[in-house]
Amino acid sequence: MRILFFCCLLLLSCSKNNSLTLKIKAKSIDAQVDGEILSGPSVLNDPDRFVWGASVIKGKDNKYHMLYNTWECGDSIPVFTDSWVLHSKIAYAVSDEPDRNFKFQKIVLKGKRFDGDSLAWDAQVVTNPHVKYFDNKYYLYYVGSKDPGKQPKGSKGEKLNKRNRVQQNQKIGVIEFDSFDDLVSGKFKRPDTPLLSPRTRVKPNNIINPSSEGTTPKPDNIIVVNPSVVQRPSDGKFLLYFKGNFYNPHWRGVHGIAISDKPNGPFTTTENFVFDFKDAEGKIASAEDPYVWYHSKHKKFYSVVKDFSGLITEGMPGLALLESIDGIKWTKPTHPFFMKKEVILNSNDTIKVNRLERPQLLIDEDGNPKVLYAASSIVNINPRQDGASFNVHIPLENIE
Repeated sequence: MRILFFCCLLLLSCSKNNSLTLKIKAKSIDAQVDGEILSGPSVLNDPDRFVWGASVIKGKDNKYHMLYNTWECGDSIPVFTDSWVLHSKIAYAVSDEPDRNFKFQKIVLKGKRFDGDSLAWDAQVVTNPHVKYFDNKYYLYYVGSKDPGKQPKGSKGEKLNKRNRVQQNQKIGVIEFDSFDDLVSGKFKRPDTPLLSPRTRVKPNNIINPSSEGTTPKPDNIIVVNPSVVQRPSDGKFLLYFKGNFYNPHWRGVHGIAISDKPNGPFTTTENFVFDFKDAEGKIASAEDPYVWYHSKHKKFYSVVKDFSGLITEGMPGLALLESIDGIKWTKPTHPFFMKKEVILNSNDTIKVNRLERPQLLIDEDGNPKVLYAASSIVNINPRQDGASFNVHIPLENIE
């Protein structure tokens, strides 16, 4: 009887926790409009480089360590929409505070071509940094790619230019290191093979090494990018979320999960599609850039994703919030709108931005998000060569 009573109390407690949902409010940031960009303590920008997605972790030294996506800008560099594919690198910055004053230290990872190896899987480019801490080690998950070269005449890939050949070869890798001093000094082993590679390559045309006719595309179709890794408390396994590409007939991003017993793999890719939501007419929302974490107080997983169309947010495009009990099946919470495409300055001015994406979060011990780090631009960045992009660090307030 006591056991039954205890089980009922436990079930009631879990049910109560699962009914909780996350709601946040963006605080103002210490920044100002400087021409076509934002500048100030709450923003990381660089006049000599594009600055894009950033991932931050609090280190054992109580400093805040940022790994971010960057590459050169200027007239000799292609426009943004091409240059990120061909020139991205990963840089390191550090601050004593979580939401301001990050200072560039060093480019810590480049394509292996800079070391004279043009055949490596990540020879051309490295991008999408995502830093985590498990079992007294740091793990930098990233995306790498190489150019396989011009494709044979008569093949489905013969018309692809270098930019698109590199884009179609993106895979996920991981580097582990003991300290950021080690990372900066190069005391780490770089993987000779990717951590995760696509299993299918299904596209009607303009595709390198296509799968055989009739192949059903998996979630990891053509590419695997945008890694987000979390440890599942129920069994200690590591879940790696990623994006693949579908063409049916037009492009849309799809997402899947790979599972491992260890943070550095090997990971086994599942058949599960996640973050797929339809509107009343059956149209599937296009999303990308998931950041996934576990909320120990709410006893559930959350994910923030970029919602291209507003189908998930049930409003306008922006950042959407999703939730899950097991990390596999995802639903929309009561408040699916995580953040609009705008920032509020300390002056109380609200600045509309053209891009607010690659969301990464700093999470406290209970699972509450404290700071959002987002790649941003005020202008349409795609045709630009002048580095008019930045990473904005937005403090968050949790509303119970």
